[in-house]
Order: sequence, then structure tokens, then C-alpha cells
Amino acid sequence: MSTLASLGSARPPPPVPPSTLARRVRESCFAGPLNSLATLVMLALAFFLAQSAWRYLVTNGTWMPADIRVCVDGGGFCWAFVQDRWRQILFGTFPYDQQWRAALACVVFLLLLAASAWVSLRDGNARLLLAVWAVGGGVIAALMWGGVAGLAPVPARLWSGLPLTFMLAGIGTGAAFIAGVLLALARREGPPLIAWLATIYIEFFRGVPLISLLFVASIMAPLLLPPGVELDKLLRAQVAFAMFFAAYMAEAVRGGLQAIPAGQAQAATALGLGFWRVQALVVLPQALRIVIPSLVNIFIAAFKDTSLVVVISMMDLLGTANMARADAQWWGIYIEPYLFIGLIYLVLCTAMAAYSRALERRLNRGRA
Repeated sequence: MSTLASLGSARPPPPVPPSTLARRVRESCFAGPLNSLATLVMLALAFFLAQSAWRYLVTNGTWMPADIRVCVDGGGFCWAFVQDRWRQILFGTFPYDQQWRAALACVVFLLLLAASAWVSLRDGNARLLLAVWAVGGGVIAALMWGGVAGLAPVPARLWSGLPLTFMLAGIGTGAAFIAGVLLALARREGPPLIAWLATIYIEFFRGVPLISLLFVASIMAPLLLPPGVELDKLLRAQVAFAMFFAAYMAEAVRGGLQAIPAGQAQAATALGLGFWRVQALVVLPQALRIVIPSLVNIFIAAFKDTSLVVVISMMDLLGTANMARADAQWWGIYIEPYLFIGLIYLVLCTAMAAYSRALERRLNRGRA
């Protein structure tokens, strides 16, 4: 009885007060003397950098109308150059009067990415998303190539700037992801000969620089094709890009496959599921959840590495920035074009990283 009385009289622990912004800041930034000192040093450094950036970009910045001499005398960022050459940087050699098509194609591509992110984060209809991608891809192709609906034809050799960067990164990484999953399955689960061939492929493409593959696709591939057969340079570069990053994605996916206990696949097989259904329904969903950070890291690296196509005379975003900088009217401008495209890369890569974190939180919700 005394034991029951003592249990009945026991009081529950006091409720934990809700976490406020001030409390989180105090616990993370001012938890101790060293932590507080480091926070103050970082705040002082941030204030100094922000003040210098404001002075360079705004106070000493030069706006239109101005020329190169006015920009040099101003000592700040030459906004006049960006205002004068932003269309050349974004769309390059695409016909000037048709650049609205390239801009609309970029908007459609970004909307497709946003729709994909929404579906993955909100449990949307995946089949409907595939149909949307098919329609959106057709719209992008019509806008870029032309020849339909009264649009003037534009050859692929004139595609440049941001649309070319999006095309290389989007199609290249999409194809590389599919190939990477198949290579990882072949290396881990395939028969000895298939696993051996997949290993050779992965080790070879991980062991050669992307620039060398682009040179082979641009210079050597036409010499190896049968007479009368021609492949567009953009297509050859796209294939080289996808083959290169497929090897990296294969190893990332293989790491996720190794983390899944073998008993799960064996149990699914015992229930009568075939190999591909076991992989698609049981193994791959768990493996891909594990390797989301690694895959997104490869996606970001691939997006930035599209700038390497400039070595084979393809004008991506970096190539068009070099083209705009080489204009005689603005000879001597060096920082502005690279800061401009650097900001574009930073915004898009940050958006990919934020999506990755949101997807991880959603997939890990409710798990121990």
C-alpha cells in the first residue's frame, strides 16, 4: 500500500517551455565564453564584409548611361555593363529578335523542376507529373528548334547561354541518374560477367577527366562514325556528360544498396516478387533515401561542370560571359560578368541544396 501511495503521489515532471527564437539564439551562439567570442568575431566580420559589398555594389557602382572609362573611374561595380550585355550573357548567339523563346524555354524548365519538387514533397500524382514533363519537354523543344506554329527555325549551333546550361545539366543528369542506378544494380546484383563489365565502366569513367571526354566527343567521335553519318556536337557533348556522371552516381547508389540488409530482399523474394519488383518496391526506395545528400552533391557538381564545354567551343553561361567581356566597347571589364553568372549559379545551387534538405526531412519524418 505504501508503494502504491508513493506512486500515486508522484508528480509528473514539469513541462518543458517552448523553444523561442531568443532562446535558440542564446543556446547556439552565446552558450559560453568561447562561443560568445566566436559569435562576436563572426558578426564583426560579417558587418565588415557587408559594408564593403555595399560600398562596391551601390555607393561606388556605376549605372547607365556610362562607358568603360566612367566605370573604371567610379571604382565600383559596373552595372552599366550588366544593363547593356545581360541578354548576351543569358542567351548568347541565339537570334536577338527570338530570344524571348529562349527565355520562355528557361521559364518552362524551371516550372517543371518546381512541379517535380512539389510532387516529391507533397505526395502528388507521379504519373501526371510524367505527362507534364512530356508536354513541357515538347514545348521547350518547339521553342528552341522552331519550325512549328510559325516560329523561325534556329539551328542547335546557335543555342548558348543559360538555355544550353539548363539543357546539359537537366538532360545529362537525368540520363546519368537512370544509368547510374542500372550500373549500381549490375555491379552489385548482376551475374559475374555483367558485374565485371559494370565495374570496368565505372572505374574507367571515374578515372578520366571530363574535359578529355568532351574532346573525344567533339573531335574523335566524328572520325569514328561511318561515312555520311553525322551527330550534332550538342548531342555528342550531352552523351559524354551523361556517361561521365553516371559512373559517379552508380557508386553513390551502390553505397545505399550496401546499407540495406539482405534479409529484406530475401523476404520479398520469398513472397513471390521478382527481381525488378523487389528492387523497385523494397530496396531502391530505402537506398535512395540514404544517399540523397551524395546524389544532390553530384547534381550540383554536374550543374557547375557544364561550364567545361567552353573548351570545345560551346557557349554555355560561362562562354557567353567571356563573349560579352571581349566586346571592344567594354574592353577591360573583368569582374562584372563573372559575378553576374556566379550569382546565378549560387542561387540555383542553393535552391537544389534547400530542396535536398526538405526532401530528407520529409522522408525521415516519423522514423527513429
